[in-house]
Amino acid sequence: MPILLFLIDTSASMNQRTDLGTSYLDIAKGAVELFLKLRARDPASRGDRYMLVTYDEPPYCIKAGWKENHATFMSELKNLQASGLTTLGQALRSSFDLLNLNRLISGIDNYGQGRNPFFLEPSILITITDGNKLTSTAGVQEELHLPLNSPLPGSELTKEPFRWDQRLFALVLRLPGLASTEPEQLGSVPTDESAITQMCEVTGGRSYCVRTQRMLNQCLESLVQKIQSGVVINFEKTGPDPLPVGEDGLMDSSRPSNSFAAQPWHSCHKLIYVRPNSKTGVPVGHWPIPESFWPDQNLPSLPPRTSHPVVRFSCIDCEPMVIDKLPFDKYELEPSPLTQYILERKSPHTCWQVFVTSSGKYNELGYPFGYLKASTTLTCVNLFVMPYNYPVLLPLLDDLFKVHKLKPNLKWRQAFDSYLKTLPPYYLLPLKKALRMMGAPNLISDNLDCGLSYSVISYLKKLSQQTKLESERILASVGKKPPQEIGIRVKNHSGGGVSLTHSKNFRKLLKEIIGETAPRLAELNTKEFAGFQVGLLNKDLKPQTYRNAYDIPRRGLLDQLTRMRSNLLKTHKFIVGQDEDSLHSVPVAQMGNYQEYLKTLASPLREIDPDQPKRLHTFGNPFKQDKKGMMIDEADEFVAGPQNKVKRPGEASSHLSSKRRRNVTVIPEVHEEKMENGQISPDGFLSKSAPPELMNMAGDGIPHNQMDSLSDDFTSLRKDGLIPKPGTNTLLGGSKKCSVSVEDQKVSVTSPLGTVPNTLQITPAMAQGINADIKHQLMKEVRKFGRKYERIFILLEEVQGPLSVKKQFVEFTIKEAARFKRRVLIQYLEKVLEKIDSHHHHLNNVNHINSRSSC
Repeated sequence: MPILLFLIDTSASMNQRTDLGTSYLDIAKGAVELFLKLRARDPASRGDRYMLVTYDEPPYCIKAGWKENHATFMSELKNLQASGLTTLGQALRSSFDLLNLNRLISGIDNYGQGRNPFFLEPSILITITDGNKLTSTAGVQEELHLPLNSPLPGSELTKEPFRWDQRLFALVLRLPGLASTEPEQLGSVPTDESAITQMCEVTGGRSYCVRTQRMLNQCLESLVQKIQSGVVINFEKTGPDPLPVGEDGLMDSSRPSNSFAAQPWHSCHKLIYVRPNSKTGVPVGHWPIPESFWPDQNLPSLPPRTSHPVVRFSCIDCEPMVIDKLPFDKYELEPSPLTQYILERKSPHTCWQVFVTSSGKYNELGYPFGYLKASTTLTCVNLFVMPYNYPVLLPLLDDLFKVHKLKPNLKWRQAFDSYLKTLPPYYLLPLKKALRMMGAPNLISDNLDCGLSYSVISYLKKLSQQTKLESERILASVGKKPPQEIGIRVKNHSGGGVSLTHSKNFRKLLKEIIGETAPRLAELNTKEFAGFQVGLLNKDLKPQTYRNAYDIPRRGLLDQLTRMRSNLLKTHKFIVGQDEDSLHSVPVAQMGNYQEYLKTLASPLREIDPDQPKRLHTFGNPFKQDKKGMMIDEADEFVAGPQNKVKRPGEASSHLSSKRRRNVTVIPEVHEEKMENGQISPDGFLSKSAPPELMNMAGDGIPHNQMDSLSDDFTSLRKDGLIPKPGTNTLLGGSKKCSVSVEDQKVSVTSPLGTVPNTLQITPAMAQGINADIKHQLMKEVRKFGRKYERIFILLEEVQGPLSVKKQFVEFTIKEAARFKRRVLIQYLEKVLEKIDSHHHHLNNVNHINSRSSC
């Protein structure tokens, strides 16, 4: 569930006007609304959570937080006003504290127990500001400083205020106050030179210098594409550079390698994509990224960790190691100079091991916990996360299964115990689970030790309790207005003697009661009084328009009270007596509130074929073109060559699956590719050329009456209303002489045996083309939801060729229906197949009799 937090600059400088006459604050509000509309195209936006923070003093700066719905978010956005100072540092700190409010309670950061990439809350923080000088009560600030003191307990466990799944993007408005006469420059949007740019880059984001409305729209398109599930990691090279690779893909030792000069790929600060599971919708993983220290019982407290782990990679080529049934995690790297360099080497069968410094107990660099490897198609680079010190573990496990047959001897157990001593304690539990999945015996004690001292564990529990209290305090203050300045108030007593009947509001209310003017219905918040419920005595009574209370007879007071309650609770769609056109009238403020409508819809079903491209959400404009090709980031411009073919989420792969096996010293390569469904003809019979005896529908060797009877077998399933009824296995309607029943397994088809002359001569080439098109249409029809099978039988009726070709098409349709579990359709097709076999058998008997009579 992505979290989208908008930090809007509400300082007084946002009141400045552009050449169009609109203020910067108005442009910021419009940008947020446009972003939400662009995001709504993606079906995944249904689970988005929106937050709104301003430059007010905390905690009043939080306008919409964890508990507020989308309607509250939009209402607070429209009511924003620009006043005050440009306190960007304090606003950023409050925004990150709001995002981190529940992390210690849920244990998502897992302090001291390794970093799990699959435990994440992907968050995008988008700030819109004018880029002016930073001001505070102490004066003008030249640099951006975030306050070190945070009210959130446990903030001292991380050095930075943000986390590795939170990225900051800034839209810095530089729109001129006067219309420019120079033509607008097209191309990439540059980064801004304000103080927030460096902060964005540290978190893994970037800033945009917006000078025109067109550039703003392009930036919003780019930001929508930045909503990815992943975490940011620092990749740094350790050791010498690799040997250069020649044009033939082999190592060229004669070419000099510039090992001492700093290269862009030596240090990269990029995202790794953490894809959710297709079945559960949440990421699933097995192994953590190790901590940069060794957990010890003697540690009085946990050392603070950096937000982004520093992962060092060695450029020594190694063999990728994986064994059967041992789980591993695979994460795709965001395009960067490092991925570009690895892909240019064109070595998909080698890998570079990765380490975390000080993660081991006896080794300063630590032991490898995975490797970087290019995909076999050279389209992307993946990070494979394995068990800690996997080059030692994998040969041991291979011997356990292949040599010892799950009955290890004393020597093997000693080697395994030596390996466990090099393993951080927090790896014992996932290793125990992995061995259980592989079917190995219990090799690890059940009394697992997390490696943390009792004082550290008690401290973490105490922080969790304190965080709950602080979270309740902060959430209770959301939406409250800051206190007004205290001043001298003077009451006006000049109008104290005016009668109540002279009050304008009172006279207006009287007119509404007696019906002279249309009443204005105020919005009722039924959640304002918790636990209070107004009951209806008689639910059958319909509401009516407002009446004078004195015109109601005594015997009808109770019924009228029920109607009043019905009007109050709005249990009916409209109030009788009002204009019914109001049913279709929506306030302008609610016209764009599509998020609340999405929440009322049922969750979409999982795609039958996950490899098929996702359908574009066409809300608003069904003819909207997909603008995923519009990339405006400077960081992406240098990525050229094969990396531009990186597979997007939901995009199908066109390659066949390949899996090569080796022994442990030569371990099987990772199975990375999937077969595209529906692109390979089963048995290949449809791709063959038409038989030479195929001439026409009434060709030699096939009597006309037999062909007509076979044609009627198809039409009998779709004429006269013989369409399967949803939810049943029987056919409805139809002629009395033509019935199909699945339950009793009987088929009775009566068709005329008259002959119809066929004057159209179809060549084998024409028949082959027609059949190929029919095959493609059949595949599409079988995939469709529902039980409307009429089109399928029409297509089968139009198949060109003898009975053997028609039989092959019916068998092919049955196989396609079996892939998508169309059981009812399969039963209908099997009946048709039996009829074709009976025709074929009858035709053979006729030919046999004719041959005997001729003899």
